[in-house]
Amino acid sequence: MTEPSGAAAKQELQDFLRTADRLTLDDRKLLVQQALLLIEQNYVHLPLKAAMHAVNPVQRLRLLAVRLNRQTPRTMGPEWRFHAEMSEIFHSVRDLHTNYILPLPYAGKIAYLPYLIEEYYVGEERHYVVTRTVAGFSAPGFAPGVEVTHWNGIPIDRAVDINAARFAGNNPAARHARGLQSLTIRPLRLHVPPDETWVVLTYVGADGIRRELRESWRVDDNQPSFVDADQLSVAAVAQGLDLGADEIGRALKMLYIPEAVSTQEIVGGTELTAEPAAPGADIPTSMPGFFRAKSVDTPSGIFGHIRIFSFNVNDPDAFVAEFLRLVALLPQNGLIVDVRGNGGGHIHASEFLLQTLTPRPIVPEPTQFITSALNQRICKQHQENPTGQIDLGPWCPSMEQALEIGAVFSGSFPITPAGGANAIGQRYFGPVVLVTNALCYSATDIFAGGFQDHKIGPILGTDDNTGAGGANVWTHELLKVLLELPTPVPDNPYRPLPGQANMRVSVRRTLRVHELAGTPVEDLGVVPDFRHQMTRKDVLQDNADLLTRAGELLAGRPVRRLDVQVSGAAGELTLTTRLVDRADVYLDGRPVASVNVTREVTTVPVPGAGSAHVIRVEGFQDGDLVASRTILPH
Repeated sequence: MTEPSGAAAKQELQDFLRTADRLTLDDRKLLVQQALLLIEQNYVHLPLKAAMHAVNPVQRLRLLAVRLNRQTPRTMGPEWRFHAEMSEIFHSVRDLHTNYILPLPYAGKIAYLPYLIEEYYVGEERHYVVTRTVAGFSAPGFAPGVEVTHWNGIPIDRAVDINAARFAGNNPAARHARGLQSLTIRPLRLHVPPDETWVVLTYVGADGIRRELRESWRVDDNQPSFVDADQLSVAAVAQGLDLGADEIGRALKMLYIPEAVSTQEIVGGTELTAEPAAPGADIPTSMPGFFRAKSVDTPSGIFGHIRIFSFNVNDPDAFVAEFLRLVALLPQNGLIVDVRGNGGGHIHASEFLLQTLTPRPIVPEPTQFITSALNQRICKQHQENPTGQIDLGPWCPSMEQALEIGAVFSGSFPITPAGGANAIGQRYFGPVVLVTNALCYSATDIFAGGFQDHKIGPILGTDDNTGAGGANVWTHELLKVLLELPTPVPDNPYRPLPGQANMRVSVRRTLRVHELAGTPVEDLGVVPDFRHQMTRKDVLQDNADLLTRAGELLAGRPVRRLDVQVSGAAGELTLTTRLVDRADVYLDGRPVASVNVTREVTTVPVPGAGSAHVIRVEGFQDGDLVASRTILPH
């Protein structure tokens, strides 16, 4: 058996667990009681999950509470066993928004093995390969590219399936992706520690020799999240985030891409450029933890490729501004927007981004509460937006009516303001293809749904579905704060949790718009228009075949242009266009001119253009809206 060298762990798993028991019996009882409160009163997907997955988390929590009442401090058993049962109950609903978050010392920790395994296909057969190793780690014949055949003696494909059954995932593709991802890295605040102290990996090296590698699980501190979801803020209230994916994403950067790690959203001192990058070269960004942009040379042409790793930001406007800066430096004849593995974040950021890629007005996804007396209290407490952070007024009348007539859900209203979702309008006029996988979740599901609903372009999926997480998620601590501000309500049912434990729950479910209006995102997700099975060349050579396929989808699609120059003194607009035969002009929302476009440059007299606050020009071809430009002169 091969013995590894280098990359010594800061702490091995078995040493970490010796210090882990800290909760009292009363602490455990409190955690169960508060979990029952959230699931019964706040959890918007409870009816759906009970029907689709034949589960009853409420009854399981009640039974656990009964057992705890029969125990004594001497008979209550090890803490990890309690956490395992709580996690299993939360995982049973297969909702990655709804989590039991373990207390100290688990909070902020990750357990990991010093290598990353990914899958690819040969025909319909899956293969598994090591794609990265932690810096300083080495073992004979072990390096990126070795084929993995067994995991603790179990054929690797079967081991992934067994692991997938333990973790939440809303559809088979999502469960499989979670099973593979959690083989080698697990955030301990969301997952109980691995059962095994070490793993024996069987692999075939480049030399064709079959070897075994025995490696212990390691425990280390993870990078902190940039967004505090427990404090009342727009970012916390509008959060749509798979916490597990966010934790793993930060851990992967720390372990394998340390140059992309930053505890700041905007990285000071980054040397930016206004010059387009050569094909294959990354464009420097002020947000390396969120974006990676470059030109890619494919057999179909040179196109732009921008990877969006996360929407979990505090400032969605700054996020969109950096996206637009990067896209402006990429080829304008076609753009690949790649959101694979993006666990979501700020719902505003995801829906604000859509407008930049389409001439059509964006309709943000509406959301609903489940009707309960406690949700009604929360809505009533914030129906007039007294804190400036949250306005639940639109949901209040339907919530009160629903309690009278027995409706399951409130009325549906968007979280993202429609004004913000349409404030700057289209900025990219070439064709766009969106790349997704089964690890896209939450705000990224919302982004993909909006992309498809507004017919922005084709979706190319490396899995049969996105993660299918359609909800706004609030933490237990945030729910507690919402009943304390602006004036505390009497008898707040949310109690402080021990040891920095926490819980999250899907509180508002999201619905699709346009042709799929009213269809929930949860469990159904977004089905891609085209499917690409990852190849060995993809996982080891920076997605080479995937980008080739994306380039094929972009090739031959129209590349339009609609530039607008405003001469306020002359009261006219100068339009520079391509593949546009008519232009309509609006000043502050009112139509003022419509002209046929027969030349590349057209001058349009528009009295009042100099004093308008918003100028919008819509370009048509054969009667179809194909381009738009929004100008804010003041």
